[in-house]
Amino acid sequence: MRVITGTARGRKLHALEGDEVRPTTDMVKEAIFSSIQFEIEGAVVLDLFAGSGQLGIEALSRGAKYCRFVDISEDSAQCTRENVAACGFTKDSAVTKADSLDFLRNARLTFDIAFLDPPYRNGLIEKALPLLAPKMSERGIIVCEHEKGLVLPDEAGAFRKDKTRRYGKIEVTYYRIPVVDEEAEE
Repeated sequence: MRVITGTARGRKLHALEGDEVRPTTDMVKEAIFSSIQFEIEGAVVLDLFAGSGQLGIEALSRGAKYCRFVDISEDSAQCTRENVAACGFTKDSAVTKADSLDFLRNARLTFDIAFLDPPYRNGLIEKALPLLAPKMSERGIIVCEHEKGLVLPDEAGAFRKDKTRRYGKIEVTYYRIPVVDEEAEE
């Protein structure tokens, strides 16, 4: 696992071992970042269910201003801290060991980009989306990585499902607030 591009390009990232861990593949990570590349610069990012922190670190490497990493596992939080430090992003981030849903209930930050890549088959995305939507900026984008075939809700607050892309056994669903075309309404 490595940082694909940006200021930390090529840095190797460590991940925990075991059945509970499922790092995002480089192919999926590249596809995600290609689709949001023009929205990263200066963004405030949330890497929920952070694991090793690779999605938030990739965003920081590509110019995000700040990333909050959240994971319930102390081992994952420590792995993320080590990866963040190895890439030089300690000043631009914070790692929180907490239940993701509790974090969302109490968060005071507003995020521009949120990555949700929870353990599969636990219903966590469906529970997180309504809590996350009010914490997002109007220009925000929510990126959900999940197992193939999972049907996510069409909306979360003001956010609507924008698109879903499949990569083998993995799907990525994007949520955005729809842009109102004022000319079309007249």
